[in-house]
Amino acid sequence: MKILIAISSKEFSVPTLSAGMKIAQSFKAKATIVDVGEKINDFSLKEVSMAQERMDSWDIDRPGVDVLEWAFEYLAQNKMINTSSIDAGFPKNTLIEKGSSRAEVFLEGSASDDVNLILRNGNIIEELRDEVQSEGYDVTIIGASQKRGMAYDLIQYIDSSIFVANNYNPNQSYRILLAVDDSPATKKTVKYGVRVAQAFGIGVDILTISTKEEFGEDYKNAASWAAKLLRRSGIEHKNRFEVGDPSDLIASNAGEDHIIVMGASSSNPLKTLFKSSKPLKVLENCKCPILIVK
Repeated sequence: MKILIAISSKEFSVPTLSAGMKIAQSFKAKATIVDVGEKINDFSLKEVSMAQERMDSWDIDRPGVDVLEWAFEYLAQNKMINTSSIDAGFPKNTLIEKGSSRAEVFLEGSASDDVNLILRNGNIIEELRDEVQSEGYDVTIIGASQKRGMAYDLIQYIDSSIFVANNYNPNQSYRILLAVDDSPATKKTVKYGVRVAQAFGIGVDILTISTKEEFGEDYKNAASWAAKLLRRSGIEHKNRFEVGDPSDLIASNAGEDHIIVMGASSSNPLKTLFKSSKPLKVLENCKCPILIVK
């Protein structure tokens, strides 16, 4: 499995990086940390190339290198990379160019199989979408940008599951709020919920919501299957059934002390421009992290 952790700045990316590395560790996944810096024009690119050729005498970095260096220091302080990588320091002079907008460096991980640092330059949404498509990531970890529209676009157009580190606090005691229903995606959603619960060492609230007063057999079976898998995995859990609007109830039940795990909408992106999907409505109203499984 491959995890992509998208960071944006030293000031605001600690929760994203912290949550992302925990999830990567639980999935025993290859973790790639990416920063999308400003787009660089041809003249600037030539300057950066010259700087890389003569790093000892030049002090010019392509936009975003400083954020990768901060990420390296974070990994080193938290012992998420091997000692040999830490002792060598941030290897900015070994960034490997992969086209005009992408550079990468490989580290030997201790918290996960491998840890790669990627720098892309250009439009954030376009660059992240291209990274996911070209490298085949299973989960993309993003921060809760103040630009809500950006998070919506990433959820709709990136072809991977999305974890939004919305108000994530490493010191908060969380539980998983696992939303299940009769959709085909429920089993995959439950399996992801199990892994996230194991990553954080926390219990799970299984939430089954019906818009009608009665719960169909498919809903009951989904909740029962989820409980069985959690029990076999040794995870403490509770089953809850509620009636009402799923988007409102998921957000209200989650509060600030849950991590929501739910399946993605089956609606196509064009339809969600006019009518928001359930996950997007939950994201809009919730005050906690959320994993949308695709």
